[in-house]
Amino acid sequence: MADFLANNTAGRMLDEMLRKAGIGIRPIMDHLTFRTHNIDRRAEEFVRYGFEHAETLEYTNWFAKVYRREGYPALFIDQAFPGERGKGSIIPAWVEKFGDRHLHHVAVLVDDIDKAIAAMKENGIAFTGEIVGRHSGALRQIFTQTEKRDGEPFTVLELTERHFGFKGFSPPQAQGLMESTVAHKKAA
Repeated sequence: MADFLANNTAGRMLDEMLRKAGIGIRPIMDHLTFRTHNIDRRAEEFVRYGFEHAETLEYTNWFAKVYRREGYPALFIDQAFPGERGKGSIIPAWVEKFGDRHLHHVAVLVDDIDKAIAAMKENGIAFTGEIVGRHSGALRQIFTQTEKRDGEPFTVLELTERHFGFKGFSPPQAQGLMESTVAHKKAA
C-alpha cells in the first residue's frame, strides 16, 4: 500500500484526507449490530444471503452470535437471555420500542482511534465513555453518544481500531461498550 500511495497522486490525496480524520485508506464497516428477541430467527435472512454462524459470545444478561461472509462486515446479533438470567438487560426494551429491523450500531474500522475521535469532536460529535481496550492491544473501541428517537436512545456509531490481524470480539469489551450506553442513558 505504501508503494501504491507513493506512486499515485489521487490515492495519496485520499489517504491524507482520511488520515486527517483518523480513518486511513481502509475505511470499511467492521461490523453491523442488530438487537432482537430471537437471534436464530433474525439471522435467517442473513443465512439465506450466505452468512454463517461463526461464534457465540455470552455476557452478564445478554448474548450475541456473530455471522460472517467473506468480503462483508461481520454481523453481531444480540439478545437478552431468556428468563431470570436476562433480567436487567437493556436489549428487550430497545427491541420493543424500535423492532429488530434497525441497526443498533455500525462499527467503522479506523487506523487511529484517537485521531478519529479528535477529528469527530472538532465537528461536534460527542462520545460515550472512554475507549475500551488497551492502547497496545488487538482491539480498541468506543461509541458515539446515542442518537435519540422519540426521546429514547436509538443508534450509535462505533469506532473500532484493530491490530495483529485480530478479527474477533472481546466479551469484556462488548460488555463495557454496552455499559457505556446504559451509563449515558441514566445521565441523559
